[in-house]
Amino acid sequence: MKFEKHNYHLVDPSPWPFVGSIATLIMAFGAIIYFGDGMAFGTEETTRGPMAPMLVGLGLVILTMILWWRDVIKESHKGFHNQIVQIGLKYGMVLFIASEVCFFVAFFWAFFDVSLPGQYEWRSAIGGIWPPEGVETMHAWGIPLINTIILLTSGATLTWAHHGLRENNRKQLIVGLIVTLILGFTFTYLQAYEYHEAKFGFTEGIYSSTFYMATGFHGFHVLVGSTFLLVCLIRSIQGHFSPDHHVGFEAAAWYWHFVDVVWIFLFTAVYWWGTM
Repeated sequence: MKFEKHNYHLVDPSPWPFVGSIATLIMAFGAIIYFGDGMAFGTEETTRGPMAPMLVGLGLVILTMILWWRDVIKESHKGFHNQIVQIGLKYGMVLFIASEVCFFVAFFWAFFDVSLPGQYEWRSAIGGIWPPEGVETMHAWGIPLINTIILLTSGATLTWAHHGLRENNRKQLIVGLIVTLILGFTFTYLQAYEYHEAKFGFTEGIYSSTFYMATGFHGFHVLVGSTFLLVCLIRSIQGHFSPDHHVGFEAAAWYWHFVDVVWIFLFTAVYWWGTM
């Protein structure tokens, strides 16, 4: 019996959704055991649990992502990703970035909740001033400003690479991605150096906790975005993208621009306004 073809791609049976859910479950419980400070064992001891379950779960999550995306790339090469399927993939990426926005809103909310006037309980606990007395904050016009210039420049070089792709200029695409990656890894190095030179630790009060959570998770997202772009660079060298078919590149570019925008808010709120 012949069936009428349609414009949607029905994926083949895949083990990765199930494997990914199990891997995430192992990683989550492993993190609870390790970071639970002994509470996961029903005791009052403060010793850490074993790290192995968390690392096993994390490794399985990463492996699942690699193999799942490999299969998606194979589907694309087989011609299954027509215009309608590409629209669905783009919507999925937009929704993912929207969830990331909510993720960072939580950190900004925590920062402003303890720093703005009117939060009487927090204000009394930290001496009525922000930043709390005795905290030697980082100078906004040092490494943070340099990193701001680096990230904004990387957004420009990535856009230049995208224009090269749309114009079928493969050399411009590859060079643009290489420069963007160099800038991204330079940002990560400078942020690590900044953390090393910081005068306050992660657990030294509400200021340090909100600072490291917000900037640290942003740094993690820069690493994830750099990984996305590295994969795009490898695929570009192999000739996977074309001017009218490059959803993977567009998704990575959107993610990188999102990371740029978040950093602008972080620089303005945490580094500049938060240290005044």
